[in-house]
Amino acid sequence: MREVDVGTADGRVLHAYDVGPTGRSDELVVLWHHGTPNTGVPPEPLFEAARSLGIRWIGYDRPSYGGSTPHHGATVASGADDARQVADQLGIGRFAVFGHSGGGPRALACGALLSDRVLAVVSISSPAPWPADGLDFFEGMSDGSVRELQAAGRGRAELEEVLAANEFDPESFIAADYAALDGAWSWFNGIVQAATANGMDGMVQDNVTAMAPWGFELSEVAAPTLIMHGTADRMVPSRHAEWLAAHCPGAELQLQRGQGHISVLDSAPTALDWLRRER
Repeated sequence: MREVDVGTADGRVLHAYDVGPTGRSDELVVLWHHGTPNTGVPPEPLFEAARSLGIRWIGYDRPSYGGSTPHHGATVASGADDARQVADQLGIGRFAVFGHSGGGPRALACGALLSDRVLAVVSISSPAPWPADGLDFFEGMSDGSVRELQAAGRGRAELEEVLAANEFDPESFIAADYAALDGAWSWFNGIVQAATANGMDGMVQDNVTAMAPWGFELSEVAAPTLIMHGTADRMVPSRHAEWLAAHCPGAELQLQRGQGHISVLDSAPTALDWLRRER
């Protein structure tokens, strides 16, 4: 995997990753939008499935994560422009996007704002925007998720205070999530450690941005879109996915019964199959 630093038009740096060409003439490039708090290293547990489908992964650290510099004025919509600049630097024209958790809104932003570049969108375990008309946003969330997101809605200072005073709420994950983190998705353990090694600024930025206006309308998502969610997710309840699917034109909703925020990714190979078919 190649790593490069991409200079943005406004003077920032985005640290990007490229697993390299597949060698197939019908190669499909998929840009990974990572979760919160993660770095942008593409998802190693999906590499084998991706290779079999001729999928080439790229990704980048969102601002304040890993090797990327801060961007405190960012919105969710800013992620689309960052993705465009990464693709430009890597010499990639058209591509699909795949976002998990906090990366879901950024993937949807690409579908809305890069209609000339984005072939298809996959969003897994994504929150809806705040506030979302007709959605009881916090219903079914773990206490820890509610506490952090409510603080994020009140601004950076309050969220920093909450994160400094509280540890991760273990009730945010179900038993299937913990099994996934002990098994195929143990990869996340190192990714989260790397994302928080220099502090929580990336997580703060992600959550404050997610609870502010996103900067685009879901009705603008023009690319084919798959929204996947676990019905037992306690970090972001599946009602968020239902709301997103109802507000994205032509979106397909796949609810994975009994799966949580992480364990739903065991079904991600089917999302890669869907991307290949849409391609």
